[in-house]
Amino acid sequence: MTKIYVGNLPTATNEGQLQTMFGAHGAIEDVTIITDRSTGQSRGFAFVNMPSNDEARAAITSLDGSMIGDNRLKVDEARPERNKALRL
Repeated sequence: MTKIYVGNLPTATNEGQLQTMFGAHGAIEDVTIITDRSTGQSRGFAFVNMPSNDEARAAITSLDGSMIGDNRLKVDEARPERNKALRL
């Protein structure tokens, strides 16, 4: 499975839109739009999990730099999460 980072999302973007975009390239395990804890509003990025590494690479190649409204998306393989205890 490949976890994909999707950045520079318009705040109005919903999970269905991302499922449609990434679904054109293969199967999707899940989509998570990251929201602000206090306001519940999108923080402008999301993660998409795709079970096939080949399909995920195809989606990244195709969608990186694509536009949603006036926003140019940044799409890349997600980096491993850093240990939260190390953050100051």
